[in-house]
Amino acid sequence: MARRERLFTHTQDELRTIAADILAHAKALGASDAATELSEGDGLSVSVRRDEVETIEHHRDKSVGVTVFIGNRRGNASTSDFSAQALRDTVAAAYNIARFTAEDPCAGLAEAELLETAPRDLDLFHPWELDATTAVEIAQRAERAAFETDAHIVNSDGASVAAQHSQFVLATSRGFVGGFPSSRHYITCAPIAGLDGQMQRDDWHSSQRDATLLTAPEAIGRYAAQRALARLRARPIATRKCPVLFEAPLAAGLVASFVQAISGGALYRNTTFLLDSLGRQVFPEHIDIVEDPHEIGGSGSAPFDDEGVRTQRRKVVSNGVVEGYFLSTYSARKLGMATTGNAGGPHNLHFESRLTEPADDLDAMLRKLDTGLLVTDLMGQGVNLVTGDYSRGAGGYWVEKGVIQYPVEEVTIAGNLTEMFSRIAAVGADTLVRGNKRVGSLLIEEMTVAGRGD
Repeated sequence: MARRERLFTHTQDELRTIAADILAHAKALGASDAATELSEGDGLSVSVRRDEVETIEHHRDKSVGVTVFIGNRRGNASTSDFSAQALRDTVAAAYNIARFTAEDPCAGLAEAELLETAPRDLDLFHPWELDATTAVEIAQRAERAAFETDAHIVNSDGASVAAQHSQFVLATSRGFVGGFPSSRHYITCAPIAGLDGQMQRDDWHSSQRDATLLTAPEAIGRYAAQRALARLRARPIATRKCPVLFEAPLAAGLVASFVQAISGGALYRNTTFLLDSLGRQVFPEHIDIVEDPHEIGGSGSAPFDDEGVRTQRRKVVSNGVVEGYFLSTYSARKLGMATTGNAGGPHNLHFESRLTEPADDLDAMLRKLDTGLLVTDLMGQGVNLVTGDYSRGAGGYWVEKGVIQYPVEEVTIAGNLTEMFSRIAAVGADTLVRGNKRVGSLLIEEMTVAGRGD
């Protein structure tokens, strides 16, 4: 408890008391309903470049957000001032905004029966006793290891270390009150390799809630250097159609595109290529996507969503068929459906294939690729979620008979997400967690690879 009090200005009990006062004041003004979220953060981040300190940043922040409802009219206001007068003024501001806002029949708090009544502890808070001197030393160890890997590591975009801690309390006038502290820490390194006038940059990082689980800085630096070195002598290739293997960190981006396409806002605005996809075959039969909000220590774990709605484990995709969307209370009402407990976004997503074997590491996936492109770098934002069209600059490696032949650059990979999702041939066991997504490398049967080589 002493550590938490040093990190945060208020205890959880104090935040709950403030939240209750805010809701009481909103009711006294005439609000039919109200909600408030109070949060605090404490963080230290440092960056070094070529062994010299570039930045040292320590932040402590706090905020209060207030939402007031007058029937179906909604008003929002916020402040970083926790004084009693500032809080009353913020409630009054939200109330006055609601008075002059147009009615929205879908506006309102989540129904009481959907709210989490006994939030579980998911082990999300692991304070890191990190001072600036130690953080700098860790970053320097990562960068030095990169330079020591090979003489062709000639420069660096730097290395960074950060320890982030936060806490919040959410309360609504329908009886919900809950909150918890959490942490997130990381180490990253970005070396630059050079040979015969060509420069190649790559990076690697480790992110964990518990700093004791972070990858050793030397290992991060060495692996980042090896990735940069492997890209030297990269060249373009001629335009063709071929299988494409997305490295695990990039496969997480494809999962993110799917999540966006079946999220409430895109659905009720009719701005997604997966409109009315519930119950529809979108992936091959061997693909499942599981959402597990209650994973102990998970990066996307939460006992309730941003509205206090209880979360639950579910299959979003089963046998390739979409079984659920990602909906908040508002978007669900717009669609005539029920919230899925995803106000604030998805929780831990596991992208799985029933064909995956424990031995399906990257080498095994290259053998499944046989001849085609392994993509390890993507550029640009060429994803159109309205049509599903996909076109992005890419770099990686040309593979023949399951063996990497040479690095590739200056190519564009193109397709349509509808076809790409339906033609996922395999998912690797080389799983990584990126944000709230866990996925291995991902093999697409065929895409267009546009280049300029002979």
